[in-house]
Amino acid sequence: MARISLTPRRTLSYRAVAWICRRRFGSDIDPLAAASHNTRVLLTTSRMEQSVAKWNAADTGLKTLAVMAAAARVDCSWCMDFGYWESFRHGMDPRKLRDVPVWRDSAVYTPAERDVLEYAEAMTATPPTVDDALFDRLRRRLDEPQLVELTAVIGVENLRARMNSALGIASQGFKDSCDVTVPDPAHPADAAGPAGS
Repeated sequence: MARISLTPRRTLSYRAVAWICRRRFGSDIDPLAAASHNTRVLLTTSRMEQSVAKWNAADTGLKTLAVMAAAARVDCSWCMDFGYWESFRHGMDPRKLRDVPVWRDSAVYTPAERDVLEYAEAMTATPPTVDDALFDRLRRRLDEPQLVELTAVIGVENLRARMNSALGIASQGFKDSCDVTVPDPAHPADAAGPAGS
C-alpha cells in the first residue's frame, strides 16, 4: 500500500496530467498522482518524461532492457509492471522482458544486451560499481551519444524506481498478472517465473 495518498487535490495541473495519462495509458498513473501533491514536482516530472521519450540516439530495445534491469535492482514492482506492459505493447520480446531479473542465467540475450544489463545493474548499485572493462566493452558497441543516452536513461529510471519504492507505490496491474519477478538474492531459484512462461 502506498505510503502517500494517491488521491491528491484535483488541481488544474493534476486534472490535465490525469487526462493525458488516461488517454495514453487507459488509467491514472500512481507515481504522477503521488507527485501531484507538489505541483512543481508534478510539472517537472511530466516535462522530464516527455523529453526522455524523445531521446533517440540509442537503440530502444537496449534502453528498455537497461530500464528494466535498474527497476529490478531497486525492486520497484510498479516500474517492472508498467515497463513490461509498455514494452510488450511496443513489440519487445516477452521472453527478454520476463528474464531481466535472472538475465545471467538466460540464453535469450545477445552479448550487447548482456553488457547493457550488467551496466544498468552496476550503475544502480550503491555506490555504483561500473568498471573500466565493462565500459570499454560498451564503448566498442556504442558511440558516445548512445553511451551518454543509455547512461542518462538508467539514471532517470533510478530516480523513478527509488521514488516509487520510498513512497510505497506498488504494481498497478498494467499487466494482468505480472510474471516479471524480482529475485530474492538469498533464493535466486524463486525468480524462475510461473510454470509455462
